[in-house]
Amino acid sequence: MHEETLTTAGMALPLVRVHTLVIGSGAAGLNAAVQLRANGIDDVLIATEGLHMGTSINTGSDKQTYYKLAIYGDDVDSPMTMAENYFSGGSIHGDLALVESSLSVRAFMHLVNLGVPFPRDRHGQFIGYKTDHDRRQRATSVGPYTSREMCRALIRRARELGVVLREHENVVQLLTVDEGDKKRVAGAVAVRRDGILVAYCAENVVFAVGGPGGLYRTSVYPEVHTGAIGLGLMAGAKAQNLPESQYGLASTKFRWNVSGSFMQVIPRFLSTLSDGVSDEREFLRDYFQSTHEACSRIFLKGYQWPFDVEKAVAGSSLIDILVYIETEIKGRRVFLDYRGNPEGFSFDTLSREALDYLRKSDALGSTPIARLSNMNPSAIELYADHGIDIASEPLEIAVCAQHNNGGLAGNLWWESTNVKHLFPVGEVNGTHGVYRPGGSALNAGQVGGFRAAEYIASRYQGWTLDDGAMKDSLSRAVADIASYVERCGVAESTWQQEREEFRSRMSRTGAHVRSIGRLDESVNEAWAQWRRVVDSGCSYNTSEGLVQALRNRHLCFAHAVYLEAIRYALKSGIGSRGSSLVLDEDGIPVHKELGREWCFAPEDVSFRDKVLETVAEPDGTVHNEWVPRRPLPPSDAWFEADWGRFRRGEIYD
Repeated sequence: MHEETLTTAGMALPLVRVHTLVIGSGAAGLNAAVQLRANGIDDVLIATEGLHMGTSINTGSDKQTYYKLAIYGDDVDSPMTMAENYFSGGSIHGDLALVESSLSVRAFMHLVNLGVPFPRDRHGQFIGYKTDHDRRQRATSVGPYTSREMCRALIRRARELGVVLREHENVVQLLTVDEGDKKRVAGAVAVRRDGILVAYCAENVVFAVGGPGGLYRTSVYPEVHTGAIGLGLMAGAKAQNLPESQYGLASTKFRWNVSGSFMQVIPRFLSTLSDGVSDEREFLRDYFQSTHEACSRIFLKGYQWPFDVEKAVAGSSLIDILVYIETEIKGRRVFLDYRGNPEGFSFDTLSREALDYLRKSDALGSTPIARLSNMNPSAIELYADHGIDIASEPLEIAVCAQHNNGGLAGNLWWESTNVKHLFPVGEVNGTHGVYRPGGSALNAGQVGGFRAAEYIASRYQGWTLDDGAMKDSLSRAVADIASYVERCGVAESTWQQEREEFRSRMSRTGAHVRSIGRLDESVNEAWAQWRRVVDSGCSYNTSEGLVQALRNRHLCFAHAVYLEAIRYALKSGIGSRGSSLVLDEDGIPVHKELGREWCFAPEDVSFRDKVLETVAEPDGTVHNEWVPRRPLPPSDAWFEADWGRFRRGEIYD
C-alpha cells in the first residue's frame, strides 16, 4: 500500500494505491480479506463505514440459520444433492448452485476453526435441523446472532493477519476504465465522515456492500445499513434477478424479524389509527371463519415467516397481505400484543400441530408473554435490550424488505460478468433465484470470499492497471462529485426528503405487492426524481449530511433500476411467484372478503428456467433480457485427468 497526495480536477486529495481493495466489512467482505491473505495477497485494505455498521453484525432472527451440507448422523448428502435443492428454487444458474454447495463445508469449518461456537454433540458431530425450502438437516445456528459471531471471529482473524482496516469511509463512486471490449474497475472514491474525499487506486476491488436496505421505508435491514449496489449499477455492472426479494413481518421501532417463537406463542394482532391508540381492533377476525383458523395461521407464520405467494390463499401469508392493507392502503398501524390472547383463544381450538409444539416446548402459559417466557426468554430480553418491554406494551410491525435474492451478476469465481477485476460478494451478488433455503445467504457470502480470493491469487496477482487511464477516470469522478456537492449547497429539498420519497415508492409499489399499472407510474416518478437529485442536489447541514447527500445519488439510481426490472418482469408475464404477488383483477382471488382488486396473476413457471439480466447506463437507459439458466454441471471427473488440470491451473480458465 502506498499513499500520496494527488491534485486532480482542481482538488488535492489523498490517493491510496492498494493491490486489492475490499469495500465493506460484513461477514462476506471480512472473509474475502482473510482469504486473500491466506492465498498470498499481502496488500489488502478494507474500506468501510464502520466495523459495526453493516447488516451482518447488527441483525439476526429468532434462531439465525447458517446453511451447509448435512454432516450429522446418517443423513446422506452430497454437493450435487444440495445443489439440486438450490436449483429447484428456480431462476438460479446450476453451476453457481454447485459451487455454493461444494464449498459449504470448507466455509463452515473455517468459521468453526476461527471459534464460532456452532453446536456439536459429545462425538464431535455438528447438529443440524431442517430450514425452509429444504428437506435435509443442513441448517445450524449459534442463536439469534449467528452472523454477529461470524463477524467477530473474522475481525479477530483479519487483525491477526495485519489486514489494513479503514473505518468511517463511505464509497460514493467506483472508478472504471476501458480495457479491450470490456470495462475494468480501477478503484473508488470515498468520503470520510469529516467530509474529506479520498481516492483508491486498486488492481482489484472486492465489492461487499450488502443488500439494498436503504431503498425501502418498511425495512428490517438495520438502520445503519443502506447498501450500495447502486454504485455497481452506475458503473455499468450487470445485475441478475433484481425483482427477486424476500419480505416478511418485522418490528419497526427496533428492526427485527418476528419469526419463529414470536409467532408460535400466538399473540394478538391489533390495528389502530395513525396515532397508535385510537380505534384499536383485532382486524384478523374479519377474514377468518373461526378463532381456530386464525390462531393456527398465526402459529404457522413462525415456520413460514417469509411472504410466499403460494401460501397466500390457504396459508399463513394471507396475514402479510392483511397487514399490508392495514398499513399501506388504510394508513393504520399494526401491533403484536403479547399481553393477552386473541379474542376467543383456547388451547382446545388450536391445530394439533400447534398444540403439540407448545406442549413439547413447555409453553402452555395463559398469555402469549407467559408462553414466550418459557419457550424463548431471550426473545423478550432482545427487545428489552433495545428499550422495548413487550410484556407491557404492544410491538409495532409491518411487512418489511429483508433480503434481495438478486444482485450483481458474477461468474464461477464471483467476478462481475462484464466489469473485469470487480468481485461482488455477499448479498450484493445475486446468486439466488425465486426461492432459497433459509440460511443460505450466510453460506453464499463465505463461499464468495473463497472464490474471489483464489481467482485473484491465481490470475490477478500482478499489477496491470494503466495509471494514466486510472487518473483520467479519477479526474472525471472528482469533478462530477464536486459539481454535485456545489448544487447541493443551493438545493431546495433536503437529503431526508428525497430519501423518504424513493423509500416510500419502493415500499408501496416495489415490494411484495405489485401491479403493472402502479409500476408504470412509479418508474416515471423514479427517473424524474433521479434527474432532480442529480441536477439540483439535496441540501445538508453537517459533514454527515454531506455523506448522506452523496449516498442519495446511488440509492436513488438503484431504486429506479430495480423498479424498471420489476416492471419488465411483470410485463413479460411471469405472474406471481416467490415473495411477490402481482395484482390482476382477472386472476386468482386471495380471499372472499377482499374485492377483485386483490386477485392475483398465476405464475408462468416457464420463467423458472430463465434468469433476468439487467444493465443500466449512466443516463438512465436500462436494458433487461431473459437468458436461459445454466444447468447443473455433470460431476463425472476422472481423478488422474482432473488432477492434472488442477495442477496446470486450467480450472481458472
